[in-house]
Amino acid sequence: MDGLKKILGVVWILLALVVLYFGLTIMGIPKLTSGKQEDLVFGIIIVFILLPIVSGGLGVFGYYALSGDYSEEKL
Repeated sequence: MDGLKKILGVVWILLALVVLYFGLTIMGIPKLTSGKQEDLVFGIIIVFILLPIVSGGLGVFGYYALSGDYSEEKL
């Protein structure tokens, strides 16, 4: 079971990187550079509020799973 947790830790870290890439290239930067006010507000919310929370949370969760903090011995 601990091996599965370590594999899923790598999956969570990779998912965090994919979310960060998708959020910046598809949702964030094009909205910031469009020139419309409603797109600018949406882009700021995506880049500076949502992306750090989502990708940071997935990355930290994956790091803890990979380092063994969720193993049976620690409980």
